[in-house]
Amino acid sequence: MNTTVAEASIVGTLEDVRPLSWSRTVAREMVHRDSVAEVLLTDVRRTPDGGFEAAASWSRSHPTFPRDGADLHSPLMIVETLRQLGIYIPLRYFAVAPTAHLLITDLFFGIDPSAEPRAVSGATGVTCAVRASEVRRAAEDGAVTGLRLDVSFSARGTVFARAGGGARVMDGERYDAVRTGRQRFAAPGSASGPPRPDFRGLGVTGAHDVVLGLDGSTLLVDPADPRHPFFFDHATDHVPGIILLEAARQAAAVESRGALLRPTGGRLEAARFIEYSPPARIICVPHHDICVFRFLQDGEQKAFGVLRYR
Repeated sequence: MNTTVAEASIVGTLEDVRPLSWSRTVAREMVHRDSVAEVLLTDVRRTPDGGFEAAASWSRSHPTFPRDGADLHSPLMIVETLRQLGIYIPLRYFAVAPTAHLLITDLFFGIDPSAEPRAVSGATGVTCAVRASEVRRAAEDGAVTGLRLDVSFSARGTVFARAGGGARVMDGERYDAVRTGRQRFAAPGSASGPPRPDFRGLGVTGAHDVVLGLDGSTLLVDPADPRHPFFFDHATDHVPGIILLEAARQAAAVESRGALLRPTGGRLEAARFIEYSPPARIICVPHHDICVFRFLQDGEQKAFGVLRYR
């Protein structure tokens, strides 16, 4: 049955006024996840001011949840929620094709430790206020080619974090042309992998969470578990941004000898795709409560950024 203009208007009005729901996740295809367990978003709606409001559920059973007794979610949950919003909103509200590739160009996040929610039960309900800006469109057909999101995160009525970033949108044909000849997925790991830093000094649960390899004193981006349920929920043909951020965090822990473990802010700029092979080198320089990092591969800098700590 066709929807009339009047009916569409009614649907839009109902979406504006209905309460957010944390009862079930959004469709996994709308956030590019294979496992429903890795879907954080439970609801997204437009707001009357032209923005968006979203609900997310952060579970204590998530692979990133620390087991250090602090009852604080990993900062990666902020970044992953931003990533899922950066896919869901363009697909649903900006007519981006389901086959399109959405690629991170840059991201930032910042946490207010005094307001951060403690995970005292099975899951923390998080509300996201989202603004979309700098929407770019192709001249020939008006298709969206990029945009930026800015998100504030609140729990129990208190804002505790902000995050944002930019994304490029590439159709399948253009993406395939750019990635022709490249590795199409993460290769299976082996028991005889490279030496790795001791996981007990990295603020992770176990050795399978380590994403660094060692070549003497050189740190490499080399995940220990290419079937990790969070980092590799689905096959990828390049190193995802979330792994780069975690590699930088772990490198900061190594270089600071455990002094810098849990960042409360950071920024990542990704200029080029980082391939799985050869493993990219990460250079990380701590200075007081910040750590500057950069990723080098094939003789060029492909990504860089900074992490901040309190």
